Amino acid sequence: MTPRFVLACAALAMLAGCKAGGPATPSGYCATAPQGKLPVLIKTRSGRHCFAIERAITQAQQQRGLMFRTDLKPDDGMLFWPYPAGGGPAQEANFWMRNTPTALDIIFIRADGTIARIAEDTVPFSEEPVSSGEPVSAVLELVGGRTQALGIEEGDRVTWPK
Repeated sequence: MTPRFVLACAALAMLAGCKAGGPATPSGYCATAPQGKLPVLIKTRSGRHCFAIERAITQAQQQRGLMFRTDLKPDDGMLFWPYPAGGGPAQEANFWMRNTPTALDIIFIRADGTIARIAEDTVPFSEEPVSSGEPVSAVLELVGGRTQALGIEEGDRVTWPK
């Protein structure tokens, strides 16, 4: 990519009011994500932040999560939705960092799309449970430090095409 192309993309993203990953569409959702990834938008007081996220749907995918991954870029992550695998009513979620070499921000999402809790910069390889503290229907994992860097807070809204 040329520096001019990169600057043009950055300018478009700023004009669209979406940061960290790409422009938003007029409907407020993120522009399409690369094949195999889900566009996820987090609306905060500081703006709209777009991510291209992997989705963990099955029980096996949710059990593995981002374990063993060392290739995560700043705007990569994983959405555990529906949570738990197979759907059902929202429930308290407990995650751990076993076999996960990268610190993560774990975002627990209520059924209405608002953020219930953020566990920031979780400790790599820790087997200490990280709890949502209340029933949630989705969990989003981002690279550690992203929520603080982007001003993402509890109560902010997370949306994705369902």
